[in-house]
Amino acid sequence: MWDQETVAGRPAWRHTSSGVVFRAVPGGTFRMGLSDGELDAVRAIERSGGAEDDLRTFYAGAVQAQPVREVVVAPFLIARHPLTVAQVRHWLPEYEDSFADSDTGTARIEDELDDLLAALPFRLPSEAEWEYAARAGTTTLTFRGNKKPDEDQVLDDFADEARTAAAENAFGLAAMGSSNEICADVWIPGYTNAPTDARPRTGDGRRVVRGGAGDLSPWQGCDEWLLLLSATRYEHPDFTAVRPVAPVPTR
Repeated sequence: MWDQETVAGRPAWRHTSSGVVFRAVPGGTFRMGLSDGELDAVRAIERSGGAEDDLRTFYAGAVQAQPVREVVVAPFLIARHPLTVAQVRHWLPEYEDSFADSDTGTARIEDELDDLLAALPFRLPSEAEWEYAARAGTTTLTFRGNKKPDEDQVLDDFADEARTAAAENAFGLAAMGSSNEICADVWIPGYTNAPTDARPRTGDGRRVVRGGAGDLSPWQGCDEWLLLLSATRYEHPDFTAVRPVAPVPTR
């Protein structure tokens, strides 16, 4: 089911039948949520004139990603980037995508989401796993630091291997935050009483989505950069990207 190889100079696991490349994320402990330090970094960007609009709504919504808590995460595999149109067609041969410009672009799933999740031999990441993977050991707004992200950081097509490799974080993952990626958790505002391990929170209702800056590209000057932040979270909209996870193979 898995082939071990090297991709962009890093160890990788390739799912044999579909060709989807996964990275092994090491276990560890991290601080999950939008910290006071990150909020201060956003305020610094705003003071320097880097915000296009009034950010009071963003600050008021910060409670949805708080309180910050320590979370223990076990090792897991996660796809190097969101599933592309071509990769989704491995499981859903009739899939058509009105959002993507090419088969190597990120697939945005609408009505087919349940069918895809049923067909995949993988699962969705919990949002704790997603944020841990996105941060890749950092505690800043993005894995690149506390500076304002720009649209050049959005990666939506993976045909250019050199650009994909250049976009990877320390865990070898590209495009974290570019597309709105659905997680296994049901949407619950804030982290009060959330587990201190990486289990997803379950229940009825819409799931959590992370990222989405590329879904608004080209940017219109509405502070879309906030969607690239590692801690940004919101409810599942009408369409979503999928970045599956799997257990680390035993061999």
